[in-house]
Amino acid sequence: MPFLKHQNGNEKIRIFYQDYGKGDPVILIHGWPLSHQAWEAQISTLVDAGYRVIAYDRRGFGKSSQPLNGYDYSSLTEDLRELILELDLSNITLVGFSMGGGEVVRYFTDYEGDRVVKVALIASIIPLVSQKADNPDGVPEEDLEEIMQNLKTDRIGFLKSFHENFYNFNELKDRVSQANLDYDFSISSHASPIATIKTAEAWGTIDFRSELKNVNVPTLIVHGDADNIVPYKTSAKQAAEGIANNEYHLIPNAPHGLNLTHTEELNKLLLKFLQQ
Repeated sequence: MPFLKHQNGNEKIRIFYQDYGKGDPVILIHGWPLSHQAWEAQISTLVDAGYRVIAYDRRGFGKSSQPLNGYDYSSLTEDLRELILELDLSNITLVGFSMGGGEVVRYFTDYEGDRVVKVALIASIIPLVSQKADNPDGVPEEDLEEIMQNLKTDRIGFLKSFHENFYNFNELKDRVSQANLDYDFSISSHASPIATIKTAEAWGTIDFRSELKNVNVPTLIVHGDADNIVPYKTSAKQAAEGIANNEYHLIPNAPHGLNLTHTEELNKLLLKFLQQ
C-alpha cells in the first residue's frame, strides 16, 4: 500500500494515499470524520475524464498514522505539502470537502499556493463555522460545546446519529441507503478518538476570513442550501464574497454530504470547472 512517510516535528507520520489515472492531478481532501473512501462517487468519474486523482487519509483517520499531536491546520497542511513534493506534482487542482477546505486555504497561506492552478471548496467549513457577533449565521457556541462534550463522553453514540444529519437521512432516504450510513459509521468509529476530538476543535474554532484573500486561483464553491452541519450563509456565501476569482453554486435541497446524495450534480460541476 502506498504511504507518504515524513517527519513532522517530533512525530514520524505515515499518510496513506491512493493514486489513480494519468493527466493533470486532482487531489481530494476528505471531510471529518471520514477518510479518502468518502470520495468513492467522484474518483472513477474524474479518472475516466482523463485526470490523475490522488485521494489521501488525513492523519488520525483511515489508514494513516494516529499521532498524539499535530491536528492544527498548519500541521495537517504540511502533510499535504509533503505529498505534493513526494509525488512531484504540478498543475494541481485541490478539492477540499467540509473540513478539507481548511487545508486548501491554509496551503495558500503557508505555501503561497505553489504548484496549484485551481481549487474547489465542496460543502466546506471555509471561512468560519462558529457564531460570533460579526458572524450571526454561524453555529452557536453552545451547539459546538455540546458536540465536543459528546465526543469526549460518548464518541461512538454521537457518530451514530451524526451521519443521519450529515445526509438529512429522514428527508433523503431515496438518495442514500442505511447501508451507506453504516459504512460511514464504520469508517468514522475506527478513526483515532484523539484525532476526532482535536480536529473537531480545529474546524469548530478557526477563523479563515483573513486568509481568503490568499486564494488567488480560479475557485469552485459548491454547497447545499439544506446543509444542517455547515450552514451555507456562514461558509460558502462568505467564501464567495472573500475569494476574488470564484464561481459559486448552491444546490437546492442538498445536505452536507452532497457528494453522495447529489453525485450527478456535483460531478458535472467539477468536470466543467476542471475542463474550463
